[in-house]
Amino acid sequence: MTSEPTTVDTPLKKLVGERTAKALASHLDLHTAGDLIYHFPRRYDERGEHTDIRSLDVGEQVTVLAQVQRTAVRPMRQRRGNLLEVTVGDGSGGVLTLTFFGNQAWRERDLRPGRWGLFAGKVTEFRGKRQLNGPEYVLLGEGGDGEAAANEEVEEFAGALIPVYPAAAAVPTWVIARCVRVVLDTFTPPEDPLPATVRAGRNLADIGTALREIHRPTSKEALYRARRRLKWDEAFAVQLTLVQRKHRAAAWPAKARPAKPGGLLDAFDARLPYELTPGQQVVGREIAADLATAHPMHRLLQGEVGSGKTVVALRAMLQVVDAGGQAALLAPTEVLAAQHHRGILDLLGPLARAGELGAADDATRVELVTGSLGAAARRRALAEVAEGRAGIVLGTHALLYEGVDFRDLGLVVVDEQHRFGVEQRDALRAKADQPPHVLVMTATPIPRTVAMTVYGDLETSTLSQLPQGRSPIASHVVPAAEKPAFLDRAWRRLREEVANGHQAYVVCPRIGEGPQSDEEAPREDDNGRRPPLAVTEVAPLLAEGPLHGLRIGVLHGRLPADEKDAVMRSFAAGDLDVLVATTVVEVGVNVPNATVMIVLDADRFGVSQLHQLRGRVGRGSAAGLCLLVTEAVEGSSARERLDAVASTTDGFKLAELDLEQRREGDVLGATQSGRRSHLRLLSLLRDTDLIRDARAEAITLVEEDPELARHPALAASVAALVDEERAEYLEKG
Repeated sequence: MTSEPTTVDTPLKKLVGERTAKALASHLDLHTAGDLIYHFPRRYDERGEHTDIRSLDVGEQVTVLAQVQRTAVRPMRQRRGNLLEVTVGDGSGGVLTLTFFGNQAWRERDLRPGRWGLFAGKVTEFRGKRQLNGPEYVLLGEGGDGEAAANEEVEEFAGALIPVYPAAAAVPTWVIARCVRVVLDTFTPPEDPLPATVRAGRNLADIGTALREIHRPTSKEALYRARRRLKWDEAFAVQLTLVQRKHRAAAWPAKARPAKPGGLLDAFDARLPYELTPGQQVVGREIAADLATAHPMHRLLQGEVGSGKTVVALRAMLQVVDAGGQAALLAPTEVLAAQHHRGILDLLGPLARAGELGAADDATRVELVTGSLGAAARRRALAEVAEGRAGIVLGTHALLYEGVDFRDLGLVVVDEQHRFGVEQRDALRAKADQPPHVLVMTATPIPRTVAMTVYGDLETSTLSQLPQGRSPIASHVVPAAEKPAFLDRAWRRLREEVANGHQAYVVCPRIGEGPQSDEEAPREDDNGRRPPLAVTEVAPLLAEGPLHGLRIGVLHGRLPADEKDAVMRSFAAGDLDVLVATTVVEVGVNVPNATVMIVLDADRFGVSQLHQLRGRVGRGSAAGLCLLVTEAVEGSSARERLDAVASTTDGFKLAELDLEQRREGDVLGATQSGRRSHLRLLSLLRDTDLIRDARAEAITLVEEDPELARHPALAASVAALVDEERAEYLEKG
C-alpha cells in the first residue's frame, strides 16, 4: 500500500495489493487507479428504498439489497450434511431464497432475521421459487435497532446511497467499493479538461468533485451533479471529434458537379412515369446544391422503407454524369447490387444504352461489377469503367479491389451504410484523384441523438413520405407455441394470396448446415433454446406440407452468385410463388407482386431488421401482410418487442425502441473487442438535450481553436475517451 498521492496512472497493485489487483485486471480489465475511478457504479441502492425482487429474471447475475426474514436448517436428502435456507425480502412483497450447502452453522448465526445485506449471485428457480445458490454477501449492520455497522468491512456502505458496480463472480461489488475507497483516500484528480468558461456557463461540477461524488455520493443532488458533469465529458469528446472532422472536411477541395440544363437528368425527369414526392424534390435540391460546390458533399439520406431513396440517388448520379464525372453505388450484397442494376436500367431505358441502336442523345452506360463476373465479362466491364464510358457503376465490395479504376470518380453512393466497414468505404473514395462527393443511404431510421452522435459530421436529409401507389402493411404476431392453430391459419392465408395471383416470402434466421454466415441469427442462445429454423430445412418441409403444390424457391448468401441471380429473376418474373430466404432479402429487393411475408422465429431478429424485412411487401397496389411467428411467451421481453413492431409502421418510433433495447456502445460502432465502450454514462435515448448543448459548445470551441492547441488537457481527454480505433471510425466516416 502507499501514502504517496495517487494519480490516474498509478498501478492498482500498489494500492490494493497484488492478489486483488490481479483479480480486478483479469476479470474486469482494470489495471490503474484511473481505470477503477472511471469504473462507475451501475446503480445505487438506498436503505428504505428496496430492489424489486419480483422483477429479477431467471439466469440473471444480480446484486440485491434485502433484509433477512427467516432461516431454516434441514438435512439434505442426496448427501450428508445440512442445507441452510435463508429467506430475504425487499419490503415490497418480493422474496428470494438463499441456499447454502454443507454444515455452515456460523452462517445461521450471521444471517439473523432483521439484518440487511447485499447478496450477489445467479438467479435460479426451484419448485416455482426464485433463489440464489451459495451467494456472496456482505451485511450492512444490525438492522432492526437502527445502528450502523461500525467495522471497516462495511464502511464503504455507511452512506445512504450504496453504489452497486458492474462486477464479476470473483470480484463482487463490495470488493470494488472497498478498492475505490482505498484509491480515493489518496487520489489526486487530473487537471480539469473542460474549459472554465464551459464549466461556468453550463453550471458543471469540477472533475475532482464529480469523480468523488459518483462513487461516494453525499446526497442525491450531489450524485446528479456528478453524473451530469461526467456525461458532459463523454458527449463533449464525441462532438468535438465530429465537429473537428467536419471543419477539416469543409476545407478539402473537390470538383464541382453543377447541374446541366438539357442533360441526362432533365431527360430522366421527363420520362419518369410518376411525380416526385415533395420530400424527394426538397432533398433533390439539397443534394444538387451540394454537388455544385467545390467542397465534397458528405450527406446522409435516410428514409422509410419504400420512400424513394434510390430515385433520389439516381438523380444525383445523373447530375455528376452530366458534369463529366462517374458515379459508383456500393451495395452490401450481390443480390442487392443486381437488383439495383436491373432497376436502374429499367428506369433509364434508352438513357442507359450509349453506343447501342436506339440509344438517347447524351446516353451513358450502367455497369455491374461483382465478384462472380466471368473473366471476359469482367474485362469488358472494367474497360468501360476505366475509359469513362460507364457513367454509373454498381457493385459490391468487388469495386474496391485493385484493378477497378475510374476515369473520373465524382460521386460515391453507399447503400445501407451500416453494412460496410470503415476500410471498405475509404478504399472506394481513394480511387478518386480528389475527394469525391459522398451520399450515404440508410432505410433504417436513425433516432435524432444517434444521428447527432454517429453521423454528426454529415448533413442529414430525411424522406418521410411514401410515393403514390404504395400500400399499407398489416403486421400480426403469430404465437405458434400457445396457439398452433394460428400458424396453420398463417399458411392458409399465404395460399390465399398465391391463389389471388400474388407471391410470398418465408424468412428464416439461419441457412442450414455449414459455417455461420453474417446473415444468420446465432445458432443457440444463453437459455439453451433449440437452434433457429433454417432455410434448407424449412423449405422441403413446406413443400411436402402446408405449401404443397406451390412453386417454391430458396435464396441465401451461400448460393453461387449466378444461382442467386437466377432465383431472384424467377421470383421477380412471377415464375415462383414462394421465396424461402434468409435476411439476404432484407434490403433493396423489389417485387411489387409480393404481398405476404411470414417471418419464422421472429424473436431472433432485431427490431430494425424486422421493419426492414416487412418493407419487402406492400410495394405494389395490393396491401401487404407480415406475420411474425414466435414461440416467445406472452409477457416476455421478446414478445413485447414483437408486439411493438406489429403495432406501428413508424420506423422512427421503432428505431427509438431498438435503441432502448441495445447496448449503446454497439449503436456507436464501438467494436473494440473486449474493451469497454467510452460511453459509460451517456444515454443516447435520455440525454438528447445534453448532447445538443455539448454539440453547440463544441462548434463554438472548434471555430476558435480548430486543433484544440490552446486546450491541451481537453485534447488529451478527447483522445482518451474517444480511443484511437473510434477516432479512426469517425475520421473515415
